[in-house]
Amino acid sequence: MGAVSADGRTQRGTGKPNEGNVLRGNSPARVDDKGRLKVPVDHKRELDGEAKRFYITSRDGTRAEIYPMAVWERIEADLANAPASDAKSRFEDAVNYYGQVVELDSQDRLLIPQKLREKAELKGEVAVLGKGERMEVVNDSRFVSRLEAEPFRGSDLAVIGVKGI
Repeated sequence: MGAVSADGRTQRGTGKPNEGNVLRGNSPARVDDKGRLKVPVDHKRELDGEAKRFYITSRDGTRAEIYPMAVWERIEADLANAPASDAKSRFEDAVNYYGQVVELDSQDRLLIPQKLREKAELKGEVAVLGKGERMEVVNDSRFVSRLEAEPFRGSDLAVIGVKGI
């Protein structure tokens, strides 16, 4: 868990890896006609105490990746120290093309950037997946189709290398 403030609330965003609560699971949600995602209650609960600013981006345009700004700033610092390469350039191109800094509004909604929203078909029913320190938003029907076409296999466990699963 993160550091605890005087009022007993967990504080996140210190820039240290694995600090704070972990986002996990699937929360069905909707992206409204204006492109706003209401942050699901389960995920919002894990973000309490977090700044209200997020970086929303994608590496490939198939999903929105939502990072609390403190987490994204840590990634940017690590990236700044990485040697120049074609891979680094491709990553920076993608995350900057699709990315925008977004503020959580008073109704706990985030505006998904238009280019990303259109490319990933993020409208109507979506799935909000907890992925550790970030959330991912995917088109629900496309994601289910992908899960069915490319199911997780027992042999994948050896590649992952995590014991106890």
